Amino acid sequence: MLAALSGAAGCAFAAQLSTDARTAIPRDVQQLVAIDYRVMQNSPAAMDLKARVMPPELRQFEDALRKSGLNNKDDIEQYVDQLAFALFRPKASPGDTNDTVDTLGIAQGQFPTQDILANFKKGSVKATLVRSNKIYPMGKTGMVLCFVDPSTMVFGGSDAVKAALDSRDGNTESLLTNAPMMDAMKSVDSEPLWSILDQKGTQTMMGQILGQAGSLTDFDTVKKRLLLSWYSMDFQHGVKFDLTLSTGDSFAAATISSLMNAALVYRKMSGSDAEKQALSATDISSEAGRLTVHFATNETEFAGLLKSPLFQGMVR
Repeated sequence: MLAALSGAAGCAFAAQLSTDARTAIPRDVQQLVAIDYRVMQNSPAAMDLKARVMPPELRQFEDALRKSGLNNKDDIEQYVDQLAFALFRPKASPGDTNDTVDTLGIAQGQFPTQDILANFKKGSVKATLVRSNKIYPMGKTGMVLCFVDPSTMVFGGSDAVKAALDSRDGNTESLLTNAPMMDAMKSVDSEPLWSILDQKGTQTMMGQILGQAGSLTDFDTVKKRLLLSWYSMDFQHGVKFDLTLSTGDSFAAATISSLMNAALVYRKMSGSDAEKQALSATDISSEAGRLTVHFATNETEFAGLLKSPLFQGMVR
């Protein structure tokens, strides 16, 4: 759901996903979030963000990982380098209009794979085979996991993991075939925390951000022109947040910029002193069919910004 405070954690490419991880993500992704897990553990501001804003699935996945064959509660911090979460639309049957999404977790790190598998065997945990892939239950969490390579684990509900394996084995299309989302990823995947959203995800996020302003006719007019979005966060030398929305035309970008600025003014008027101070550090502008949101602040003021519905809508 963050840049380093020390040298080792400051690797510029720490939150990138490996090729195996990308091929295990189904093509129709609504939102993908990637987190440099080690940096998050080393940043008080990042941990505050995680506790207040990150979705409950993050904690659920962490708990499940700790029950996946690792020996103690500290092993997840020891072995996991990156965590990613993909919300994707499962392959629909003909005539199916269900708009649900599945959630898939991807963990990358230097896992003691043989020790984990030995613990499974010792506990009489049996694998389910999907082609040549072995899927293991994660305790009593209702989740399962599969190692797609020694350093990459996919986990989540059974259907989500099977969809990931279908994608990785080439039976269905993977994220690599989704050119717009792959292009968006290039803009942010060198950051310690980043996310990309497709059109549906972007529209949902904007509805959360705008609140009452989202019910205005102007937003209804440009809503369908929201194509995709991406954001990143950096916790080095304070806190920085950057969000970009691609609309495809300048009119839509300018209209949404005006609506967001109006929402920002409203929340400044109705928010607490801490929220007003934090929101004053937010800049919204548009150019060439893209809308950008940027803020930079210190960690103390960031704590106030975390309470803002505007910011929570952006990062959920």
